[in-house]
Amino acid sequence: MSLLDIPDVFIGSTDDGHTFVVLNRRIRDADRLLPEAGFLAREHRGRKLYLLPPGTTQDAHERAGVAMHGLLAHTHDVIDLSWTTRWSPSHPAGDPDLHFQFSDGSVAVTAKTTTARSLLEQHGFTLTADGSSYRPRDELDERGLLRAVTAAETHAYTHGLSARVGLGIPTPADIPPGGRRPVAAISPLPAPPARRRTR
Repeated sequence: MSLLDIPDVFIGSTDDGHTFVVLNRRIRDADRLLPEAGFLAREHRGRKLYLLPPGTTQDAHERAGVAMHGLLAHTHDVIDLSWTTRWSPSHPAGDPDLHFQFSDGSVAVTAKTTTARSLLEQHGFTLTADGSSYRPRDELDERGLLRAVTAAETHAYTHGLSARVGLGIPTPADIPPGGRRPVAAISPLPAPPARRRTR
């Protein structure tokens, strides 16, 4: 199972700037809501994807916000780790305060400021031996990694820090195939709720 298979709805970004939505269970009206927001439906390696081609961050933010608003009427088990939709008039795009990078079943995080480093430590991330990045606790599985990153990223935004999450997916063709979730994984994650977009 990949990170994308854990929540009912996973919103992410590929390295080349596509925004994608993965649905891990049937959600009423999704086939209407997502295309109305500009997402293109596509079958891909055993799963149905909804893709938004690269464009401006403000446009992706608004389109994903419309889609998320509609999906939240049907489930609160939504994880949004897309960097392509992070637009705010007070935070211009650029080098983020925190950069999370998933790779090989773990995540490395770089922090630009003392505040960002302190925040990571509050969430259990520890400095690597060479001092170049932070890592989560070793014993975390995919679900634990997702919770740790989501909690730290959400906390960062409450402090006015910018963050970017790289999922290690170069293009839409590299999105992993759909996996079957165990029955227990269909219920909502107990921690933390999806960050709601402000408009």
